[in-house]
Amino acid sequence: MKILVALKRVADPDNANKVKIPPSGEKIETTGLEWKPNPFDEYALEAALRLTEDGKTPKVRAGEVVVVTFGPKETEPTLRAALATGADKAFRVDVGDDKLDGDLVARALKTLIEREKPDAVVMGKQAVDGDSNQVGQILAELLDWPMATFAATIKEEPGALLVGREVDGGVATLRVKLPAVVTVDLRIVAPASVYSLKTAPSFKYNDGVRFAALPAIMQAKKKPLVELKLADLAPDTSLKVHYERFEAPPGRKAGIKVKDVAELVSRLQNEAKVL
Repeated sequence: MKILVALKRVADPDNANKVKIPPSGEKIETTGLEWKPNPFDEYALEAALRLTEDGKTPKVRAGEVVVVTFGPKETEPTLRAALATGADKAFRVDVGDDKLDGDLVARALKTLIEREKPDAVVMGKQAVDGDSNQVGQILAELLDWPMATFAATIKEEPGALLVGREVDGGVATLRVKLPAVVTVDLRIVAPASVYSLKTAPSFKYNDGVRFAALPAIMQAKKKPLVELKLADLAPDTSLKVHYERFEAPPGRKAGIKVKDVAELVSRLQNEAKVL
């Protein structure tokens, strides 16, 4: 099986307090922010690696994993890290973040997929910066492929994937014929969430994503990393989403303590006007 995984570099959500918005409001100031792979995309990569190996011998790739990201040259460490953990080939589409939206990324991915001809596309359910949750669904529509979103489990079957989707109140199980698009949720990296045809059902993975050892990091430098131009994949680079202005949310007033229930009710009625 050949799987394509889309990765995105995002500002570390744990350092959101460093985000600054200049008075003009034209853009967000990113100086000093720390960058890391989108967590859901890391989970997608781990799922793809599990689907292309026998869990007992993870260093032997039984299939092929191709990773792609859209961004400037500074995003290449994200791809190198993916190659170090087991991916076979990487593509970087050279473009600035401010020149992209979900629709354009999906259109460019469609062209790359038609060239690479993977059996499946596995990606995170959403990016933690924009939280738009669009690219996977748009891509499946453009390709006219079946898809499963919010995947918590994936089991490979001959010519298909059996996917357990997290839904309100439980799990819905879908069988999608290949080729297909799957977007994953955080539980996809549980020890028994993903199985290839080669992995015994009794095998249990370590919880979470894998990390590359130093020799693998050195070997990853020899793996192919191809730079592409956005215009080569999407001749029409127009955007459907435009950000007009950024504004910080209004500051909140400090809370107060009340002496008793009677004062609380009085303030809710007379000040907050909610009763």
